[in-house]
Amino acid sequence: MDGYILLHKRSGVTSFQALHPVKRILGTGKVGHTGTLDKFADGLMVVLVGKALKQQEAFTHLDKKYVADVFFGKETATLDPEGAFVAEADAPERDALIKALEQFRGDITQVPPAYSAIHVNGSRASDLARKGKPPEMKARPVTIYALELLSYEKPRARIAVHCSSGTYIRALARDIALACGSRAYLTALTRTMVGDFRLEDAAVVDNSTTELRVHPL
Repeated sequence: MDGYILLHKRSGVTSFQALHPVKRILGTGKVGHTGTLDKFADGLMVVLVGKALKQQEAFTHLDKKYVADVFFGKETATLDPEGAFVAEADAPERDALIKALEQFRGDITQVPPAYSAIHVNGSRASDLARKGKPPEMKARPVTIYALELLSYEKPRARIAVHCSSGTYIRALARDIALACGSRAYLTALTRTMVGDFRLEDAAVVDNSTTELRVHPL
């Protein structure tokens, strides 16, 4: 029972909640994911079981790929569909958006969202933000290996991102919008790869699932 599971998390549940059926099926609490996906997001989670949990840090630092749906013209407090609208601006023209994307390829610095799992002075940033005390988030280096505009029907865009661990796609969408004089938030987000692990190889788990494959390390 030691190894990893490729799990397809569905939107509408937290990463922690997505582990509940895994624990039920395997009959063990020695289960942990290797990278949080926001509640509104779906996609690949690499889940470690048993003694494999000792290698959690190595899995956490793998690079990742996403497909994100971005709505330009408005920004929410959480930078996703669950937050209240806090800012508004005109959606960019296609040429301006394409030009802005060029600024975010390679090594960049990024300020994480206030609504995130990052700990600030011993508390989660998101908990502080919900209490009306949004913390000052420090910029940190991340790498965008590839950034592609898949489609744009103003004001909605779909982008593909290949990035280093620790990159927030919500923050990336926010910053791209600001770079072209607009505002934005994510309406959907799918994680398609973690390292060499692919979403198409992941298992969908629900209340009817009785078996899960645990891959040996």
